[in-house]
Amino acid sequence: MLDILAGMTNITFLEVDKEDQSLVRGRFPDATITDAALNNKELIKACKDGEVVSCFINTRFCKEIIMELPKLKLLCTRSVGYDHIDAEACRQSGIIVCNVPDYGSHVIAEHVFALLLSTLRHIHEGEKRVEGGTFDYHGLRGMALRGKTLGIIGTGKIGRKVAEIAHGFGMMILAVDQCRTMELVDLLGVKYVSMPELLTQSDIITLHVPDTKETEHMINAAAFAQMKEGMVLVNTARGSLIDSHALLDALKSRKIAHALLDVLEHEQNFEENKELIAHPNVVTTPHIAFYADDSVRNMYTDSFLSIEQYLRHESPLHVIPSTTVVCDLPPIRL
Repeated sequence: MLDILAGMTNITFLEVDKEDQSLVRGRFPDATITDAALNNKELIKACKDGEVVSCFINTRFCKEIIMELPKLKLLCTRSVGYDHIDAEACRQSGIIVCNVPDYGSHVIAEHVFALLLSTLRHIHEGEKRVEGGTFDYHGLRGMALRGKTLGIIGTGKIGRKVAEIAHGFGMMILAVDQCRTMELVDLLGVKYVSMPELLTQSDIITLHVPDTKETEHMINAAAFAQMKEGMVLVNTARGSLIDSHALLDALKSRKIAHALLDVLEHEQNFEENKELIAHPNVVTTPHIAFYADDSVRNMYTDSFLSIEQYLRHESPLHVIPSTTVVCDLPPIRL
């Protein structure tokens, strides 16, 4: 019965890598599939007949786009964040919006430590040296994680996994969040502190908060001024959290020893980031923290689940919240 309903419903999948298209075809053989981000005109053309659309983070569904898609009833983003979708415009148009609440928070947490270990233990430099014919450790003294203080800004699903791994390394863990998770305090020894205290005491700071008006440039010149000399900054969340110009100044002054970035403030403008990327103490990866075998598979299977529930005229499990949860703690501010 579900196959019949799927065949009668126009379903479109956007931004599907070629190696994942067989996965989609296996569940929805009649779906329309694109493998690249589309401009606005292309997006409207691809989705104009779509009742169900599954997208990813590089496709923006602004109000103007949504108004051009009167047949759209279900919009599933294969991501945790949905800031690329005008949720209010969807609500007004009667469009259900679903996300994937946790496709694999552990893979992003693992990437945090992949960046840290490969950088602080000079893995890349060591490999280059050996490949060049020099088998010599001098000048490659690394930094141990044990005993260092890790500051986690945001202890949601990803931040919690980071805390678990950090605890295994024997690190001291400070955290800032509007909503405190007391099990982290009891089980991992996490200490919730104010933002100024985290900035001044942390040897390493890692960011795990969403992109909102409140968090934009939360790491700015004032924040860098409070940090330890020679600290390490990791960002696998959103590029807008850091003021890129202030970060570059902090790197030049050696306030920041290393910036490990999986995201950038201006990801679509290489020239804007050119100097930052080229800095010798900056390591950048192209937004791949999420990109692992089981996490990608979970993105699709959770999206499939929402679509199948919709086709059965059920309320999808992963509909995004219509209101923001407010906690009885002050917001994250400097």
